[in-house]
Amino acid sequence: MKQAMVKKSFVRDYQLWLMVLPAIIAIFVFNYIPMYGIQLAFRDYDFSKGLTGGEFQGLHYFKQFIDSYQFSSLMTNTFFISLATIVLGFPAPIILALMLNQIRVKRMKQFMQTTVYLPHFISIIVLVGMLNVLLSSETGIVGHFMKAIGLGHINLLASTNTFIPVYVLSDIWQHCGWNSIIYLAALSTVDPQLYDSAKMDGASRMQMVRYIDLPALKPTIIILFILSMGNILSTGFEKIFLMQNSLNLPVSEVIATYVYKIGIVSSQFSYASAIGLFNTIINFIFLISMNAISRKMSDTSLY
Repeated sequence: MKQAMVKKSFVRDYQLWLMVLPAIIAIFVFNYIPMYGIQLAFRDYDFSKGLTGGEFQGLHYFKQFIDSYQFSSLMTNTFFISLATIVLGFPAPIILALMLNQIRVKRMKQFMQTTVYLPHFISIIVLVGMLNVLLSSETGIVGHFMKAIGLGHINLLASTNTFIPVYVLSDIWQHCGWNSIIYLAALSTVDPQLYDSAKMDGASRMQMVRYIDLPALKPTIIILFILSMGNILSTGFEKIFLMQNSLNLPVSEVIATYVYKIGIVSSQFSYASAIGLFNTIINFIFLISMNAISRKMSDTSLY
């Protein structure tokens, strides 16, 4: 019965399937086929024997990582940077979308949207270069301002106390506007008659946000929050690696940068594969757990 329904769906919607076929092929080639290399995490990789060669080591490299002296610091740094990004960065585009939705002048709204979208298109290298210039304790604008108010010479990028705030706030500045697009799209589906009715009943703007806008955004917020929890240990590599220096390394060394140094620099491919797989498993557990919690507490979930 199911096979007949699937076949009927293919015949009926063959144009749609042909349209998404290139995307399906790309995902299969670049996401699923490379998963064959996961076995490196369980083997002692040997260049001469290829991916399928090498002595089988089982969970040796996973145990080596968990027992290493850097395990606790890597997990702590990765978790705190990701948690700070989610706690501060996840609500930011929601708030921004609600604020932009309150602008009634069309040209002003378009101008503000374009303005807040632009930072997203700045490359990571350029952004880190901007941070180095602006936050320099000697020549940067922020450095001069801090000296002017009596805080002295403080290198914000070299301090273990300020690295995470600088990373998180710059990330919010860069991506907040772009991430608000999906929330603005959800708000655009709200029936304008609801706002008119609320105004006739004497509702304030805050009340309309609370009782009209937020309920409309609730499903989108839940889905995106579940997906963000699936990346709880995925802080990204480029930005943190470019911001790293010998002074902030105690708080900036995360799993992604450690895997690069172990796998690419030190050529310990099996060990690096095991660490990467461990990271993915933890993310997957968080994703499944958050989805199960959401399914129990609300009617919205990924599946």
